Amino acid sequence: MLPAMPTPEPRDFSAAPAQGPSFKSTLLWTLAALAVVLAWDASALDLAMARWFGDADGFALRSDWFFVNIAHESARRLAWLVVLGLTLCVWRPVGPLRLLPHGRRVQLVAGILLSLALISLLKYTSATSCPWDLAEFGGVARHVSHWSLGLADGGPGRCFPAGHASAGFAFLAGYFALRRHAPRAAWIWLAVSLAAGLLMGLAQQMRGAHFMSHTLWTGWLCWTAGWLFDLAVTRALRTRDSAPDSLWPAASLPPSAP
Repeated sequence: MLPAMPTPEPRDFSAAPAQGPSFKSTLLWTLAALAVVLAWDASALDLAMARWFGDADGFALRSDWFFVNIAHESARRLAWLVVLGLTLCVWRPVGPLRLLPHGRRVQLVAGILLSLALISLLKYTSATSCPWDLAEFGGVARHVSHWSLGLADGGPGRCFPAGHASAGFAFLAGYFALRRHAPRAAWIWLAVSLAAGLLMGLAQQMRGAHFMSHTLWTGWLCWTAGWLFDLAVTRALRTRDSAPDSLWPAASLPPSAP
């Protein structure tokens, strides 16, 4: 009589997540996106697009009820409510977040806050004024490229990059936290974050609050910040995977992650 074959142990896929996109592929996508943003800057289409919505009398939608109260104020508050909900999910995860180890859930929330802080800091130090501040649209400033660092345009400045669009693009950090453990959810998260950032940016462009380049740069900066933070977290996980009660448990890191 043949001996019984041993029953294989079921694999714990939460402890050995699928490998996410490689460093090389992410770098290529990041550089490709940068090329698109630089091409838009070189095209000088910012003013042409702003003229779709504004003229010498200003921007008709600047004080529109829907764009002010819904597309701007309500959307911004909703984004912060989502951040609050995700913060609670660090300890009480729901949906696909249950697939993430604790350390990756911390990464998701911290990455979003990091992106928001980065955009706010850059905007605070910017000398670039908003379209509605330009003389062409009823203001007092002249159009100066945001690449002309330190060169005042005669307006109040502090308009580059796009703070409102960052309330959508900042969530791109969640894609990097999810992509190894829940790849399908990560792609959905990526699509929703990009759509939210673009729509919020477009709403502000229609009001005269930003140029298209402001929105594109915000998206690229948030993506890059989320990726670099992911690289830093992954390195931290590799050096702290022996501490069972660590903030970054060993299960957070796939064996061959980039």
